[in-house]
Amino acid sequence: MSALPRVLLVEDDASIRRFVAMALEELPIELVEAGSLAEAEAVLAGGPLRLVISDLMLPDGSGMALLQALAADPVRRQGARLAAFSAGISAERRAQLEALGVDDVISKPASLAALEGCVQRALDAAPPPPPQPAPPPVPADVVARHFGGDRALYEAFSDACYGQFTLDLRQGDSAEAAADLPALRRLAHSLKSVLQTLGHDDASVAAAALEALAAEGDRARAPAAWARLRSLLAPLAR
Repeated sequence: MSALPRVLLVEDDASIRRFVAMALEELPIELVEAGSLAEAEAVLAGGPLRLVISDLMLPDGSGMALLQALAADPVRRQGARLAAFSAGISAERRAQLEALGVDDVISKPASLAALEGCVQRALDAAPPPPPQPAPPPVPADVVARHFGGDRALYEAFSDACYGQFTLDLRQGDSAEAAADLPALRRLAHSLKSVLQTLGHDDASVAAAALEALAAEGDRARAPAAWARLRSLLAPLAR
């Protein structure tokens, strides 16, 4: 991997990606391009970014939702600045983006100065160290109920699960962005039992609710159910 700070551009228009790449070619960055949310998720899984620049309308979902999810999840964001990149941004939409914690808003067609300025601000801002979530408390009676009182066994199992949850979050985000209800159902089914075994009953109930909606093919309510499960799962991930 390059030692240069990585900047992710999420934009489905190849011509616009080419223009941005040319505009930023003299800056000391590694520009990584994604033409969809699914491609963006793969980049996000590949390590820290200094800046995420995202179009708001993408072929497989909403760039607004991506920025919102990153703004709400410091562990996943890993200190990256966020920038919206879209045409016809109204004053109302700009206010929504700022309220979410988006650092920059770039209107299309973008000027060279606007693009360079956005990236330079990201380079000038010292990235904070990735936050390290505190270990979750051991729920009362769980060790006795599921592990025969063997705390070492509980801790070994929980450590493996908390590490896997980071991958589960990415998998769920990708499935939700692609509206892949079978994938969400499989993930929720697995998480339901694991979370119950670890004593995280609220999260287990949320997983069961997502599993049921995905099994019913309820595309309208499944995204909110995943968001609920995600909010309970993210603090447990390591």
